[in-house]
Amino acid sequence: MKVEETVLQGVKLVSLDVYGDERGFFVERFNADRFKEHDLPANFLQINHSRSAPGVIRGLHFQPSPAQGKLVGVVHGAIWDVAVDVRPDSPTKGMSYGVELSAENGKLLWVPPGFAHGFAVIGEHPADVMYCVTATYNPKSEQGIHWNDKDLKVAWPFAKMTFPEGEPVISERDNQQPSYASYMQNPAVWSD
Repeated sequence: MKVEETVLQGVKLVSLDVYGDERGFFVERFNADRFKEHDLPANFLQINHSRSAPGVIRGLHFQPSPAQGKLVGVVHGAIWDVAVDVRPDSPTKGMSYGVELSAENGKLLWVPPGFAHGFAVIGEHPADVMYCVTATYNPKSEQGIHWNDKDLKVAWPFAKMTFPEGEPVISERDNQQPSYASYMQNPAVWSD
């Protein structure tokens, strides 16, 4: 297992060891001792699984109370995973980091509290995404920022995406999220 810091302080890219041959592959997706060695959380309180069709973009979401961090991985298909720094006092506020996560590449993204998260399904197949989270879901605390906010300039990989109807598939909720500028007028208070 290899853990790399990204351009966003606290967001880490985890590259797992994938052992494969003509039969398939094996990967150890989580080991509490190894995660602790790399200053990653090892006590997750909830594991979520979502399936998304080709061309789907989900996000940008976050939960400040209780503050929820996410360890994101893919067990089928591929996504472009994105973290956006929404901490008002951060030197990288408003910056994003994106990386391809797939069932085959053995990569996970650690998105700590203080960051919005989203992803786009890339390729022609659905993607199954697993999220290990550090706090249970609180629907009253969930917040978001518009997925294509002009100030954030997230580099969505449209060239790698398959659009069944010619454009990304976005939920009504995600299309109605506030702008980053609006969020920054009254940013979230992150609490345990």
